[in-house]
Amino acid sequence: MTVVSVIGAQWGDEGKGKVVDIFAEWAEMVVRYQGGNNAGHTLVVGGQKTIFHLIPSGILRENARCVLAQGLVVDLKVLTDEIDKLDESGLLAKASLHISDHAHVILPYHLTLDRIREEDRSGAVPIGSTRRGIGPCYEDKIGRRGIRIGDLYQPERLAELLESSLAYWRPMLAARGETAPSIADVTAYLAPLAERIRPFVTDTVALVHDALDEDVPTLLEGAQGVMLDIDHGTYPFVTSSNTIAGAACTGIGVGPTAIDEVVLIAKAYTTRVGSGPFPTELSDATGDCIREVGAEFGSTTGRPRRCGWFDAVVSRHAARVCGGTWLAITKLDVLSGLDEVRICTGYRLDGREINAIPLHGLDRVEPIYRIMPGWKEDITGVRDAAQLPQAAKDYLNEIERLTGCPICLISVGPGREQTILTHNPFDT
Repeated sequence: MTVVSVIGAQWGDEGKGKVVDIFAEWAEMVVRYQGGNNAGHTLVVGGQKTIFHLIPSGILRENARCVLAQGLVVDLKVLTDEIDKLDESGLLAKASLHISDHAHVILPYHLTLDRIREEDRSGAVPIGSTRRGIGPCYEDKIGRRGIRIGDLYQPERLAELLESSLAYWRPMLAARGETAPSIADVTAYLAPLAERIRPFVTDTVALVHDALDEDVPTLLEGAQGVMLDIDHGTYPFVTSSNTIAGAACTGIGVGPTAIDEVVLIAKAYTTRVGSGPFPTELSDATGDCIREVGAEFGSTTGRPRRCGWFDAVVSRHAARVCGGTWLAITKLDVLSGLDEVRICTGYRLDGREINAIPLHGLDRVEPIYRIMPGWKEDITGVRDAAQLPQAAKDYLNEIERLTGCPICLISVGPGREQTILTHNPFDT
């Protein structure tokens, strides 16, 4: 039995959906453990594009049971829409979907709160929230007034929790001229959605542990990336949950010894969406070229992503805090045609060189680059790493050396088949 955890090593959008889909060929259970529908995973299978925001990417594999664990916050409308689309396509009947009764529910007024707070930061730089209600929902969870999926089927309990939550948020809504909904309105909104997901709701902690006891190969799917982790990312420009490998333990309900392999996913360059420091950002024609060739627009928001060179300091930080054992590199094909490629090996800050993420001043660092020759060849048809151009192989070798993680997968295009697998983490 092998349990493999897949983590984004940058600021999210690294191509986790495709990598999870690839590795799900060998997994019999795929578990997503944190975040909400602020994440978007894009899959291209047989030329058809599919985007998921909540359901694990492994849903397209017939052999995989897919689990939404308790660490998630769930917008029931988004979830039921995804279930309905899968049902219409005939995929849901082939798959097995399970939803934790302990996962917290995003309520309609959470979205309103997210929007008004992002609009009113007293002149400060916006965080870059997706305005999906993720933060306010996690706040209710930590404030012990959250509503879990299992509460939806206990009317008296649900009413008590809604009153507690609304009592807290009414003053903020009123201060911005917004009217808080009534308990009856929220309950009426939730009722049909709760019934739609009822067949899938279960105790996922017991479900996962039963699978592990039976030596079921299991894939753990994170959302966002390490640099958006609430504790280890570029705070305050981060998400509202822990995105590192350790979050799988709390989000699913397993001990750290249950995880055998940690696969970090990084693009062959770096992107981020929203505000916050980005040392290797390219505000020039090269950055524009990478954005256009790489189709760097958010699958959840459609926002153009900021693009820059590969930052080995960021990925090395991810490897350290996650205990990374393997590295998957995506979108290597996007760099084809450039005369040179660069890797950030360290920073200069206040006259000194550093090779770690500083607590303060990341927005002021000067990146230190290793400049390497580019390659002109089209690599989208390559299926063996040995057939890559020498310059591309040298680039990947340098990334391995600087991050301290061997590469197990190289993506050379968006399609499932456009993948070079150099090591299968399930074969350990």
